[in-house]
Amino acid sequence: MQDVFEVNFDTLVGPTHNYSGLSHDNLACLENEGTPSNPKEAALQGLKKMKLLADLGIKQAVLPPQERPSIHALEQLGFSGSEEFILKTASQIENVHPLRNCSSSAYMWTSNAATCTPSLDSLDRKLHITPANLISEFHRTIETLPRSQLLNHIFKNASFFTVHPPLKASSTLADEGSANHTRLCPNHAHPGLHFFVYGRSDIRTNVIRPTRFYPRQTLEASQAIARFHKIPASHTFFAQQNPEAIDAGVFHNDLVCVGNENILLYHEKAFVNTPIVIENLKQRYYSCFNQPLLCIEVPQAKVSLQEAVKTYLFNSQFVTLPTHKKALIVPMECQKSFAVKSFLKELVHNYPEIDSTPSVDLTQSMRNGGGPACLRIRIVLTHEEFQALPSNIFLNDTLYNALSECIDKYYPDRLYPSDLSQMKLFYASRIALQKLNDILNLHF
Repeated sequence: MQDVFEVNFDTLVGPTHNYSGLSHDNLACLENEGTPSNPKEAALQGLKKMKLLADLGIKQAVLPPQERPSIHALEQLGFSGSEEFILKTASQIENVHPLRNCSSSAYMWTSNAATCTPSLDSLDRKLHITPANLISEFHRTIETLPRSQLLNHIFKNASFFTVHPPLKASSTLADEGSANHTRLCPNHAHPGLHFFVYGRSDIRTNVIRPTRFYPRQTLEASQAIARFHKIPASHTFFAQQNPEAIDAGVFHNDLVCVGNENILLYHEKAFVNTPIVIENLKQRYYSCFNQPLLCIEVPQAKVSLQEAVKTYLFNSQFVTLPTHKKALIVPMECQKSFAVKSFLKELVHNYPEIDSTPSVDLTQSMRNGGGPACLRIRIVLTHEEFQALPSNIFLNDTLYNALSECIDKYYPDRLYPSDLSQMKLFYASRIALQKLNDILNLHF
C-alpha cells in the first residue's frame, strides 16, 4: 500500500474579520452582531492552531485570505464608480447591508471550501475537488469564484487532480462543502466510504424539514458530487440530518458529527432515525472493508444539543497522529462546560484509540460561529500528489514566524462593522494581503 498523507488546508483569517451577524441560523454569529472584533488576534489564533497540528507531525498547508470588502461583489450588486465612492454609497444602505454582506470574513472557514475525493477512492484514480457553491447565503456566494481560482492554481497538475466547477447555482443543488461529508476508512492509505449528510431534498417528497431554519445542504447536491467524483455507489452512504438539530442551530452536520478513519463520533439527535442510520452505516462499512466501524454516540442526556452547539464539541478536529492513535483537537469552550469536559475525560479513558483531546483558543472564530474543524479541509494525498503541490504553502517554523510577523505588523486589533467603509482600512487590508501572498508565493 502506497504512502499517503493527511493534509489539512487552513485559510488565514483576514484583516477585516468582523461580526456583522449575517447568518440567521448561526446562533453565535447573531449573538455577537455589532460587537468589536480583533482581526490580529483572530489570525494569530488560527495560525497557532495550524502550528499545533504541524508540531503533532501532521502536514499543514496555509491558504491566503480573500480581499474584503469585495469591490467585485459590490459591482455585481449595481454599485459603480471609484472604489471610495462604491464603499461610501454601499455603506449608506442600512436595511439590506450590502457592504457588510460583501465584507464577510466567512471564507476563513475552509471546511466549506469544497468536497474532496482522494485518488484512492475514485474510479479514474484522480483526486477530485468540487468547490462549494454556498448559495444558501449571499455573503458566502462571493467566496466561490476566488476560491475556485485558488484551488485550480494549487491543484493545477492535470495528471493528478481534477478541480470541477461548483455545482449549478440552483436551490436544488445547494452545496456547503466538506462540512456535510465524512470519509471513513480503516486507515488513510485505504479506499474510503463516503458519508454524505443532507438537510433537505427538492425531489423527494418524504423528507421532513425543520420549522425554524432553512436546511443548507441538499441530497441532490451530495449525489451529484459523488457522481462527478466517480465514487463507486458501493462506497457512498447518504443520511438526512435531524430537523430538530437544524432548528437548534446545527447549520452543518459537523456541529453534531465528526469522523476520522474508522471512528465516528456523533450526537444522539444528529440524524433522522439515528439508530437505523448508524446500524446501516456500520453494515455498509463492514461490507466494504470486512472490518467494524467504531461508532461512539453522545447521548442527549449527557451533552444536550444546545450544549453541543454552544461548545462546538463536534466541530473539533479529529486527526491521526504519527503513532496511528487519534487526537481530538477541541475548542477551549469545551473545557468550560462541565458536561462536555466530563465526556471528553470519559472518551479518552474508554477508548484507547483516542490519545488526547488538546484544546485551542479560537475565541475570535467561535464568536462568529466556527471551531477548529470549520477552519480546515482535510485532503488525503499520495506522495506523488503531495510533491505536485507548491511547497511554499506548507507550514514550518520559518513560514510560521514570517506570517506571524506580517499579521502583527499589518492587521488591526479592533474593528466594528461600521469601520468597513473606511478607505484607510481598505488600503491597509490590501497591503496586508499583498504581503501575505508574497510570503506564500501565491500570486496568480
